[in-house]
Amino acid sequence: MINSREIAAFAARTADEKKGTDIVIYDLRGLSDIADYFVIATAHSKAQSRAICDTVNRDLKTAGVSKLGQEGNEYGQWILLDYGGCVIHVFSPGLRDYYGLESLWGDAPKVDWTLEPPLVLPRARLMGSQVR
Repeated sequence: MINSREIAAFAARTADEKKGTDIVIYDLRGLSDIADYFVIATAHSKAQSRAICDTVNRDLKTAGVSKLGQEGNEYGQWILLDYGGCVIHVFSPGLRDYYGLESLWGDAPKVDWTLEPPLVLPRARLMGSQVR
């Protein structure tokens, strides 16, 4: 079973691979009833926002992880992915500055996602046949 911290680190790595910037994970355990982890990343275009979120959604779905909800995909300025214990925020630079989630949660401990072990996901089926 994949836990919330693993989801957070996976999302951070995915954002990094898709050239997202200013990626941070906040450990909100004991500080919030909303989630255990917040991932915040900046995407510099609508296409980049969607690429980050689509990849996270696709790969976690393949691994059997259910998403509770998604908001904001229409314009790509702020996309929120809710995985229960982990909430992922992908912002445009302007909206990230405007909403300032870091100022709200800045006292929370940060997780150095670069030190987290990579999440190994099961291989997906391609075009109706199994990948071997």
